[in-house]
Amino acid sequence: MTAIKSHLPAVELEHRYKTASEAIAKSHFHALWLLARGYSIDQVAGLLSFSTRWVRILIKRYNEGGPERLGDQRAHNGTEPKILTPEALAALRERLTSPPDDGGQWTGPKIARWLADFHGLASVHDQRGWDALIAIGWSIQQPRPRHPQAASEHDRSRLKKTAASRRR
Repeated sequence: MTAIKSHLPAVELEHRYKTASEAIAKSHFHALWLLARGYSIDQVAGLLSFSTRWVRILIKRYNEGGPERLGDQRAHNGTEPKILTPEALAALRERLTSPPDDGGQWTGPKIARWLADFHGLASVHDQRGWDALIAIGWSIQQPRPRHPQAASEHDRSRLKKTAASRRR
């Protein structure tokens, strides 16, 4: 059995593994829960498709920093957003109240071009436009053009199956 510090009991590791909403944290807690139950590093690596080196890194991370060091650590890499800044997202919310300059609907690429203009950049990758829409909770969804019940009686009768149409 590999020695992991008892920051959390095995029951809590299992609970965090089963309730984690983030996939990376879920797999990290799963690995540690298996280790706490007595599985070897090789067994855990084989079960979870990790390398033994990665399992050792997880153990070291957990032993040194506890459960806070598990999961996706990219959010703590010390950088600030450069494109999707709070100012840009606030300005985008305001800009979306009117149609785009070329007409039509707002799309990810149109938002990306707007973000490039906002920041004075030559271009911004189209994906950042979609990311910006998600960040502000905006949806491009539209209602259906017409409800099916809006058809006239004549149109409905034309679409009904009849015995004559079935024989053909």
